[in-house]
Parts: sequence; structure tokens; C-alpha cells
Amino acid sequence: MSREIAIVEDEAAILANYRDLLERQGYRVRGFGNRQEALNALSQQLPDLAILDIGLGDEVEGGFELCRELRRLSDTLPIIFLTARDSDLDTVSGLRLGADDYLTKDITLAHLSARIAALFRRMDAIRQPVDPARTLTRGPITIDLDRLQARWHDKSVATS
Repeated sequence: MSREIAIVEDEAAILANYRDLLERQGYRVRGFGNRQEALNALSQQLPDLAILDIGLGDEVEGGFELCRELRRLSDTLPIIFLTARDSDLDTVSGLRLGADDYLTKDITLAHLSARIAALFRRMDAIRQPVDPARTLTRGPITIDLDRLQARWHDKSVATS
């Protein structure tokens, strides 16, 4: 089954370029030109990945707001910002809002494709069932050796 990617980009030519690239790689793509259109559709059915521009028409920070709204709908939806805005403040803000990656539009299409594939590989690995043979349990502590995660009384514990 092919994965679905939602792209929210207000410039039609740029949206068409990304759509063409991703469809040639076998992804199903839904494109949206503004925040509200995207939110209406994505509230009904989440994609496997959302790629967001920050500036969406008259909404200078529409992508940031959409990221907040999508994060309220799902803690696990992969989100990538793909934007012309390259300041550290914007990058940090996007990641703090819950994006998994922040890329600028000067990225090559090959690099973009590789980042998307890497994100899907990580998500697939996280979704794999825990192998009991690779888990240590001693009393109230459990350590997942593959994911390098620890739990104390079934609550996640920071390990670094």
C-alpha cells in the first residue's frame, strides 16, 4: 500500500513540483493551498506525512498554526516544515511546535526525497512490536534495548 503525503503550499507551481516528484516515487499526494482547506480535509483523514510551508497566503504563520492543530489531532503524525524561512528562530519554533524536521526550499529534490524516506524508516521502526527477547525487566524497571528506552512502574523515564 502506498503512503499518503499531504502538502500544504500556497504557491501552485511549487506545490505541483513537489506533487510530481512524490507521485513519481509512488506516494499518493493530497495538495492544499491554505491552512483552512488543509485542516478541514486532514481533520477527517490524517495522511502518513504532512509537509507544511509556514507562510500560507495572508497567514504569515499559517503553517505554524496548522502544525499546532495537527499535533492536537495526533501525537504521532510525521510533520516536516518545508519553507523559505531559514532563521534559527523559525527553525527552533517549528521543531518545538512538534515538527519532526525543518527544511528550507533551497533543498534539492533528491535530498528532500531522502529525508522523507528516512522519516518513514524511523516511523516504521518505532511502530514495530517490542521483541520480548530484547527487553530487560527487573522489578519495576523495563529497558527496551532496541529503542534505548526505559520505563519505571510503566512510565517512560528520560535516559539522557
